[in-house]
Amino acid sequence: MGVKLKQFTNGKKIELKELNNKSVSIDAFNTLYQFLSTIRGPMGEPLKNRDGEITSHLTGLFYRNINLLNSNIKPIFVFDGKPPELKKKEIERRKKIKKDAKIKYEKAVEEKDEETAKKYAQMISRIEDYMIDDSKKLLDLLGIPWVEASSEAEATAAHFTKIGKSDYTASQDYDAILFGAPNLIRNLTISGRRKVPRKNVYVNIDPEVIELKKLLEENNLSREQLIDIGILIGTDFNPNGIRGIGPITALKYIKKYGKLENINELKERIQEIEYEQIREIFLRPKITEPGDIKWNNIKKDKLVEFLCDEKGFSHDRIQNSLKKFEDAIKMRNQTLDKWFK
Repeated sequence: MGVKLKQFTNGKKIELKELNNKSVSIDAFNTLYQFLSTIRGPMGEPLKNRDGEITSHLTGLFYRNINLLNSNIKPIFVFDGKPPELKKKEIERRKKIKKDAKIKYEKAVEEKDEETAKKYAQMISRIEDYMIDDSKKLLDLLGIPWVEASSEAEATAAHFTKIGKSDYTASQDYDAILFGAPNLIRNLTISGRRKVPRKNVYVNIDPEVIELKKLLEENNLSREQLIDIGILIGTDFNPNGIRGIGPITALKYIKKYGKLENINELKERIQEIEYEQIREIFLRPKITEPGDIKWNNIKKDKLVEFLCDEKGFSHDRIQNSLKKFEDAIKMRNQTLDKWFK
């Protein structure tokens, strides 16, 4: 879900070249869900190999990261750990949505309704354990560091940026801002186009950076007040928020009253929310320290063996992508020895 702060975040559009030689901490599950939702066949079916394993996530992960490395951008992937207890309601809500969508998807497939099938297919994506394992293996072979967060990935990714282990935090959700990420990147992609979720429509997109300090200054808010706005709208820890309260109304309430406890007209409804615990999750989250982050050589032969021989990818396409990467390295006047072994 993620907190809906788009209406007053005013992200700054950037070009990827501005991220040259910058490191980016990426919310891994958020990224994998994007790939599983959008990389699908004509009837919304996920890509699968000869053994029936879904490979949409590997397709996205390989080509996205090769393109980022081509652009001299250094990714760090952060995987979710154990979710906070308060996230149970949101997890159950998502399960119900997927269950209902699966019924509608199967009906659409049976009726050969391609448009409806694609719409509901994007809502039933699940990340299985083998997908996580395969994703970590692929990242290892690409020489890209990854970290297992103790709890929320966005909290640890935001922490990495706060302490200077990465220059940016990347996620499509705005939660990283509530976790204190100084610089949030959305739309970290090379394609320039993205499919609108649950619609057969493509839109032009650009990477954008949201600076926490600028956001707070422009709206005359503290980070604690921004978190209170998130709670009013609804977060992963109170998914319904306060019914009828959107981002602009929430902003007005907090600017007028200062904090949740002071909004007398909403007092009873606010008391139904465990807001102090939610504040604690955002202000003092469980995080994993980064340790020694290193980008290693691409293990070319093992990478080809894993993707092509084991997972059924096209040798030509994988080799061509690696060749483009080699050419990009030469253009930057770097030796291939630094990147391959």
